[in-house]
Amino acid sequence: MTTQLPPAALSTSDETARAVARVLLEAGAVVINVANPFTYASGAKSPVYCDNRLLISYPDKRRIVVDAMVTVVAQAIGVDRFEAVAGVATGGIPWAAWLAEALGKPMLYVRDAPKGHGKGQRVEGLLVAGSPVVVVEDLVTTGRSLLSGVEGVREAGGVVDQCVSIFTYEWGQAQAAFQAAGAKLHPLSRIAVLLDVAVETGAISHDDLQAVQAWVSEHR
Repeated sequence: MTTQLPPAALSTSDETARAVARVLLEAGAVVINVANPFTYASGAKSPVYCDNRLLISYPDKRRIVVDAMVTVVAQAIGVDRFEAVAGVATGGIPWAAWLAEALGKPMLYVRDAPKGHGKGQRVEGLLVAGSPVVVVEDLVTTGRSLLSGVEGVREAGGVVDQCVSIFTYEWGQAQAAFQAAGAKLHPLSRIAVLLDVAVETGAISHDDLQAVQAWVSEHR
C-alpha cells in the first residue's frame, strides 16, 4: 500500500515527517546495519544509511515527498518570501526542480566548486542579484554540503536564510553550523521520527533500535 500525505488543511509537521519517514522505509532508502556500520563522506561511521537518490525512481513516492516539501515550504517559510529555488549538486537538483515546478519558481543549481572551464560558474541558472533563494538538499548529516551550497548562492549574489532537506540525522554539529551560518533548516523528516515509524512497522529490531538510539545520542 502506498503512503498518502495528509491533506494540507489537516497536516501538521509531525504528520508530514511521519509520512515521509514511511516513504523512505517503503522505498528501501534507509538501511540499518549495526554489525557493519556505513562510512559517510565526512568519514563518520554510522549504523544507518539513508540513500534518498532511490526515491527519484518511484513516481508515487517522489510525488509524496514533493507534496510534503511544498507543504513545509508554504507553512514554514512562505511562498512569497523567496524568488527562486536552488538545488545542491547532485542530490538536491531533482528535488529543487520538482519544487520549483510545483511553485512556479525559477530553478538554479549550485556546485561544490566553480567549473574549471567555460565561464567558471558555480551557480547555474539565472540568479538576479539580491533575490531571496531557498536552497534544497536531499540529506543533511553534518550540514557541510548544504551550507557550501548556501555559500555558493550567496557569493553569486543571492540572499539565503532558508534551506530544505528531505531528511536530517539531527546532529548537534549540523544544528550549530546552520545557526552560525544564519540559515534555518526545514527538514521534511528526521531520525527520531523515522525510528518511531520503523518500530511501528516492524522495520527494526529491539536490539538494533537500542544501538541506533545510542548512536543518535552520541551526536546530539
